[in-house]
Amino acid sequence: MPTYIIQSQWTEQGIRSVKESAKRLDVGKKKLKEMGGEIKAFYLTTGSYDMLAIVDVPNDATLAKHLLWLGAQGNLRTQTVKAFTEDEFRGIVGDLT
Repeated sequence: MPTYIIQSQWTEQGIRSVKESAKRLDVGKKKLKEMGGEIKAFYLTTGSYDMLAIVDVPNDATLAKHLLWLGAQGNLRTQTVKAFTEDEFRGIVGDLT
C-alpha cells in the first residue's frame, strides 16, 4: 500500500477545542480504517506543523477522500507528501542510468 506523510495545522476552530482533539484522532483513525487505510504512526510536533501522521492507503483516491473528509470537519489543514520505503528508494535510484 502507498505510504503518505500528512502534516497538519489546527485551524482556529480546532485549537479552540483542542481538548477534544484526542477523540477526533480516534474518529479519524476509525474513518480511515473503514476506507481500507491505516494510521501507522501519529506525532504531536513543534514548528510549522502541529501534528504529523504516517498513513498507508490502498490508493490515491482513498487518500484524497480521507483528506477531504478531514478538511470538511473544520479543525485542521493538511499538507501531504508521498513517502517511499528504503527498498523502493533503492529500486528507484538503482534504475538510474
